[in-house]
Amino acid sequence: MLRCPHLPPCDGCPRFGLPGIGAEAHERLRALAQRADCRLEPAVTGEPLGYRVRARLAVRGSAREPKIGLFQERSHNVVDIPRCAIHHPLVNQAAVALKAALRETGVAPYHDQRHSGLVRYVQVVVERPSQTLQIVVVCNSESADPVAPLFEALGARLGEQVHSLWFNGNTGKHNTIMGHAWRRLSGPEAIVEVIAGARVHYPPAAFGQANLDLFERAVASIHGFVPESARIVEYHSGVGAIGLGLVTEKRSLDCVEIAPGGLRGLELGRLDLSEQLRDQLRIYAGTSAAHVNLLGDADFVIVDPPRKGLELPLTEALCSLGAGSPRAHSARLAYLSCGLDSFLRDVDALLNSGQWRLSRLEPFAFFPFTEHVETLALLERA
Repeated sequence: MLRCPHLPPCDGCPRFGLPGIGAEAHERLRALAQRADCRLEPAVTGEPLGYRVRARLAVRGSAREPKIGLFQERSHNVVDIPRCAIHHPLVNQAAVALKAALRETGVAPYHDQRHSGLVRYVQVVVERPSQTLQIVVVCNSESADPVAPLFEALGARLGEQVHSLWFNGNTGKHNTIMGHAWRRLSGPEAIVEVIAGARVHYPPAAFGQANLDLFERAVASIHGFVPESARIVEYHSGVGAIGLGLVTEKRSLDCVEIAPGGLRGLELGRLDLSEQLRDQLRIYAGTSAAHVNLLGDADFVIVDPPRKGLELPLTEALCSLGAGSPRAHSARLAYLSCGLDSFLRDVDALLNSGQWRLSRLEPFAFFPFTEHVETLALLERA
């Protein structure tokens, strides 16, 4: 029987030990499949323990007794989780090393009410091929100078397990985790993962999936939908984790992304392509709404939006796709969702337009033991 040493009071895994996805999410997806006359595929699951290669953890307490973990729901109380069962072991090791470095240097963790102390959060990312750690320490400071001894102690404790160390400055009185001040103290600019045959670069400011093993299976499913020769448009492309592996001599890819970290990762991924393939990848900075014109020449569209779902102008453009381009009449759409409410809203709009039909619906348990579900849908022209 699975056991968690931090449950309770940690409430990060409310379904700990239960398989698959939550009953409510399953029922809502089943109802969509029934309305759309489409089979709901079984939930795709992976290893439930030690899968999380990316974590953002709050740092509170005192220099003598630091706490590194998650906030309890609707509170500023941090639950210390040094032996989290879902974290990759290296994530737990990094948290233990940071605690020791705080004690050793006397650098104080952040205090919410007093807006005092220095260390607010830590972001830890495991680069799977090298089994090394990209570590960002978020500080209540505009400069890394006040926490220089902490970084020295942390680097000394982790040694060769460090991929790179980063300072992030966030002095605001708000709940936003990352600030705008960045400084790389050691190591390469980005971690690199090979996904679907492509080298994908993750700078520390870029979004990345915490469950990369299961995410790769979703990417493989999407790639299986794409014709051998296709012009592909990807909205909310991030660092290109889905699309980069699709670039070939016969396939072109237009990527739309707004976040600076994602755009930088995309550019690094483009530079890793052969010179012959670089011209097959075009990067567009900005919102999806600003680049809906790319739909006109697309054979295949990929959308991977944040939890709020698609921007309304993109939804509207997809609902009227084909009005100005014969090519778009046969386009297909892969929608990878991380927000069930917005996904159901967007898919309802697409189906109600009469332009699309749902041909595949596949849930993924990217975050085992939670109510969260990620959903992959394939839509084809009606």
